[in-house]
Amino acid sequence: MQVTPFADERGCFSKIFRQDGLSGICEKPIVQVNYSITRGVGSTRGLHFQKIPHAETKIVTCVEGEIFDVAVDLRRDSPTFLQWHGEILKGDSMRSLIIPEGMAHGFQVLSPEVRMIYLHTESYHPESEGRLHVQDPVLAIAWPEAVRNLSTRDAEASKIDLASVKTTALY
Repeated sequence: MQVTPFADERGCFSKIFRQDGLSGICEKPIVQVNYSITRGVGSTRGLHFQKIPHAETKIVTCVEGEIFDVAVDLRRDSPTFLQWHGEILKGDSMRSLIIPEGMAHGFQVLSPEVRMIYLHTESYHPESEGRLHVQDPVLAIAWPEAVRNLSTRDAEASKIDLASVKTTALY
């Protein structure tokens, strides 16, 4: 999703979200907005998702700095199941990444500090939280920097067992 900012000698103004701008992409309303600051090149967060019945769509925008943002497909019937997609998001580009339901999300910091806004179609439900390890060899995500500064919970996240994935839903 791309936003066109209005800029003049004083600075700029941007509408970073319009529900009607998501027509055909995401019909659910936004119910939660999160803001985060992460410091340190290589710092990595994720891979997070919410399980059914609280699966959510996220719209992720880097408003300052630069990140490598990643979505991993956890939808068993999808042709891209267990594949990942990454995008560089920069604060000065005003681009956002839409992470659909059934996807895990994570990112890596590529500048000294980043500030991000996340829009969610579900409130956070701890009992529905899921995590995958950012260095899972099954996913083989090509992080641009060495993975650093994982939280304890992210470092202890499970890795995918291909034998059980065939019979157990991930999300």
